[in-house]
Amino acid sequence: MATSGFDLSSLVLFFHLLFLLPLSGAAASPENTTRSGQVNSNSVLVALIDSHYTELAELVEKALLLQTLEDTVTKHNITIFAPKNEALELHLDPEFKRFLLEPRNLRSLQTLILSHIVPYRVGLHHWPAKPGDSTRHRALSRVPVELSTDVSSGERLVSLAKLTGPHAVDRPDGVIHGIERLIIPRSVQQDFNNRRSLSSISAVKPEGAPEVDPRTNRLKRPAPPAKPGSPPALPIYYAMAPGPDLAPAPAPGPGGPHHHFDGERQVKDFIHTLLQYGGYNEMADILVNLTSLAVEMGRLVSEGYVLTILAPNDEAMAKLTTDQLSEPGSPEQIVYYHIIPEYQTEESMYNAVRRFGKVSYDTLRLPHKVVAQEADGSVKFGHRDGSAYLFDPDIYTDGRISVQGIDGVLFPPEEKKVTPAAQVVKQVKVAAGKQRRGKLLEAACRMLVAIGQDSSFPTCQ
Repeated sequence: MATSGFDLSSLVLFFHLLFLLPLSGAAASPENTTRSGQVNSNSVLVALIDSHYTELAELVEKALLLQTLEDTVTKHNITIFAPKNEALELHLDPEFKRFLLEPRNLRSLQTLILSHIVPYRVGLHHWPAKPGDSTRHRALSRVPVELSTDVSSGERLVSLAKLTGPHAVDRPDGVIHGIERLIIPRSVQQDFNNRRSLSSISAVKPEGAPEVDPRTNRLKRPAPPAKPGSPPALPIYYAMAPGPDLAPAPAPGPGGPHHHFDGERQVKDFIHTLLQYGGYNEMADILVNLTSLAVEMGRLVSEGYVLTILAPNDEAMAKLTTDQLSEPGSPEQIVYYHIIPEYQTEESMYNAVRRFGKVSYDTLRLPHKVVAQEADGSVKFGHRDGSAYLFDPDIYTDGRISVQGIDGVLFPPEEKKVTPAAQVVKQVKVAAGKQRRGKLLEAACRMLVAIGQDSSFPTCQ
């Protein structure tokens, strides 16, 4: 927003003040200002619109304080400590600004604005000359404004906000001092922190019907609730979404809306860390754009599960072929094999492989496991040619998510195809018995020849 131009709200405020000018149109002295009963064109309120602090002027109008300030300047001088426009546009928390502009929080907005206005003229001589000392002045909101001097730099401070523009606007009925940032009273900060009370936003927790123990004929005592931060009772595989062939979108894990961890924010932080670290853009692109695994991982962390991601770098991801990524569900299966449902760091994994030699870690790709072993003073994952080394250790560790960079893409070992026993057909060779009938017939024919009988019988031919 340009500081020299007027927007619509500033024009409305300007013409509202302009119509209240006295008919005489003469410039009033400080004494005349306190007695005229009307705001003139030389007022500090009119000058506020055409200054470098137009954002504060818009807040004054939205807080419905225009008439109050007009009545104030007709009685005595005022001093406005105005934050610069950049402090309200860029450096103010959007959530806090949204809170101030809600109609139900009008009183908090008014308290905030009036805390920047003192009902008399404050000059530079009001700041203590000795560093470390401070003086207090009561603002229109009855909140004290503390003026002090920094011990190290010697800069003038207004409630811990640096004075950047002393006497930026000086008019007969008041003065405007520019400050670095917004002054937020403690009461407004408390209202902002209490904006989401559990009693106002939480629904009634559903409870099942009571169960009666048939042995004692008494009600069964319900199980004690889990402590905040305790690990989930169900394994992580029960909380995962079904496969891509059943439901492409991730399903929420078990549990209710009262999550103890902000999983989405933690996943967003580690993906942002991957991009800032450099060399892992392909992995971040698969998690966010090619698949919806980032959302599913956020929900798993919100439910209390912990994850360790073995992230291949861009050089390793570039070796993947189109066939490996084009099959339905293949990107998800590749990433699932690189996620360990445990919280492991470079130190813990290296100590494990040093102690036990080979360590098998469960993955989200059931039933496959990834094998780790020590090699060349580092940790090596995988089998033979499809192995990868721990290349960039501890890229991101926050106690719930651990990201370890590796220099290769891991694939589970190929499953050996075992032919079912029912399909094996054994060819049994049956030995044919000797045909004894032929030899008996031959002996009978010989006997007929010996006794002189005719051997022209058809069977003896």
